[in-house]
Amino acid sequence: MNINEIHNQNLVPYEIDSYTTALKNYVLFSKLDDEIIIAISKEYMSVSLDYLSKLDYEYKTIFLDEISFEKLYNKFLEIKTDKEMSAIQQEQEGATLEDEDFSMTEFLKVGSDILTSEESAPIIKFVNSLFYQAIKKKSSDIHIEMHEFKAEVRYRVDGVLTKHIELDKNIMSLVISRIKVISNLDISEKRIPQDGRTQIKIAGKTLDIRVSILPTFYGERIVMRILMQSEDILSVKELGFPSYITQELESVLQNSYGMVLVTGPTGSGKSTTLHSLLHQVVSEEKNIITVEDPVEYKSNEFSQIQVNTKVGLTFASGLRSILRQDPDIIMVGEIRDTETASIAVQSALTGHLLFSTLHTNRAPAAITRLIDMGVEKFLISSALLAVLAQRLVRKLCNECKCEDESVASHKIFNLSPNTKIYKSNGCKSCNFTGYSGRIAIGELFVISDEIKEYLKTDVDDSTLMKKAINNGMISLDKQLKLMLENGDTSVDEAIRIGIK
Repeated sequence: MNINEIHNQNLVPYEIDSYTTALKNYVLFSKLDDEIIIAISKEYMSVSLDYLSKLDYEYKTIFLDEISFEKLYNKFLEIKTDKEMSAIQQEQEGATLEDEDFSMTEFLKVGSDILTSEESAPIIKFVNSLFYQAIKKKSSDIHIEMHEFKAEVRYRVDGVLTKHIELDKNIMSLVISRIKVISNLDISEKRIPQDGRTQIKIAGKTLDIRVSILPTFYGERIVMRILMQSEDILSVKELGFPSYITQELESVLQNSYGMVLVTGPTGSGKSTTLHSLLHQVVSEEKNIITVEDPVEYKSNEFSQIQVNTKVGLTFASGLRSILRQDPDIIMVGEIRDTETASIAVQSALTGHLLFSTLHTNRAPAAITRLIDMGVEKFLISSALLAVLAQRLVRKLCNECKCEDESVASHKIFNLSPNTKIYKSNGCKSCNFTGYSGRIAIGELFVISDEIKEYLKTDVDDSTLMKKAINNGMISLDKQLKLMLENGDTSVDEAIRIGIK
């Protein structure tokens, strides 16, 4: 066998039927100027030559220097992983629920082999499969939890956690290590929380994954948030709000300065609404800057600042710096403290259109929250344009919903016993949850002259709420009641939303 030594050649992988076996023996079938050659390394020479001695290939064999060999070897590994991923996708696209359960059972059967095997592909395959299933089920978060005798994976779909699979704790430790590696986190550190970020590519689309690791009594738990891309953000009209809310919002956005707040609990879609509003007002003539924690939707339309408390970059300090950047429109991820609230209000008063979020249950409560933070009432009346309180309500599956004849269910929302309402049941098309998709509901509280006058007196939530309703605001509980009467959702879901 005639072997030449070549350095720094731009070889490209050449795939043969058994290239996976060749890869295990550090034999790389490659192409150089349309000629097929076999590349090996001196470090693995004995293994490679032993493998080649059993074959009858007549290709030219070359030695590569250590760096060139490693680069080519990594290219082969990438091809191998991509092939496995596409194979999983093809299997799962055509698979029924039973098929998926069967393949997972097969995976668990070889679990003990995985622990002793040097080949890490099954773990990579499994992690890729977790991401793929999450995208397929339209889940927003992947939860991996350790318990005393087992570990489990759960997906948050339509705001509710559903169990995906249980695994052996030892296997899950390998899965967690793999997730740490792809998120650039320390795999040896298991005592302190860690936060990272990774990207996955599925069907030619790149998705950002935010990774949070927390040490618990029985081991580390991971929550991975799947972040949407900016191009996936729906317009204000497509968010699902009633037309009267979108029309009023669009007229509010015509203002060149002032503050617009979006309120609601965690997971109610506030960030999505804020980015929709930003995309509504974006133009080449405007300088738009955001400060977020974290940057959830990356966009090429405007500048985004990531909060970093370790180096002193908070919402307040970020907002101060933004004001020196000659902005037209500012978005602050959340008003959490007095300092941020004060600077936000001042920004809105000095000719900037400012968007932000607050954690209040109802729209009028945003005013009392700002007062509690120490913002003067006369400043609020001058700066605040509107407050949108929103929720995401799960829709009943039309395939399997059934009538709810319970008297108690009718009483909770003061519905007439003759009103036909529905409850969840569960079928294959809705993954046995009883629900399919979500609807956005919201109450838009526009600051009118009457409200501005009222802010000169002592303010309380209940009076604000009454005045807002008198001014034409349709409350969240009325919208929920309407959804129940239309058969769009169930009483159980309305109670879960927490408005009555």
